[in-house]
Amino acid sequence: MNGLLAKHKSMGEYYTPYVDYLREILGRVDPKSVEQVGTLFLEARAAGRLIIFAGNGGSAATASHFAQDLAEVGRKVGVPGFRSLSLSDAAAHITAVGNDYSYADIFSAQMRDLFTAGDVLVVISCSGNSPNAVKAAQLANAKGGKTIGLLGFDGGELARICQHVVLVKANKGEYGPVEDVHMILDHIIITHLTSQLRRANGQ
Repeated sequence: MNGLLAKHKSMGEYYTPYVDYLREILGRVDPKSVEQVGTLFLEARAAGRLIIFAGNGGSAATASHFAQDLAEVGRKVGVPGFRSLSLSDAAAHITAVGNDYSYADIFSAQMRDLFTAGDVLVVISCSGNSPNAVKAAQLANAKGGKTIGLLGFDGGELARICQHVVLVKANKGEYGPVEDVHMILDHIIITHLTSQLRRANGQ
């Protein structure tokens, strides 16, 4: 993607190569890794476990969006749904911990008494190196949880810590395209799970 802005002066000229690049990096994602996420979510639902999302900045917005999409599946189908939430939504807790202790603790502090063995943590990070996401994944592993990294670039530290990784391979610094693909993966997973539950419910 580097150099596209220099080569294309108008939005119209920029649109097509940007979309082409999104197709390219989306095609680099391992479909089996995406399927595995869906399986883990269904297993968590069956066991009544929590599915917790966390991310910073644009990835915080994706975490909120993903958690909300997942929470709505059961209502749409008319069956027991997924127990999901986003740690990135807790503004009062985040600002308290960030101010009084460390920003690196904003997620792990919430998880201390909330996250239990068998729960699922999904950390969303383009770089894979966000200290608060790393600490959250380490804590989830230590508590006997399942960890999923929705990552970008080379995966960073989280690629080594998380038990399951969905990697969007792109050049370092290309945050926009990676975040775009993360949102596409959200919708792919959610629509598939909705379809599966409808089929299981005879709809």
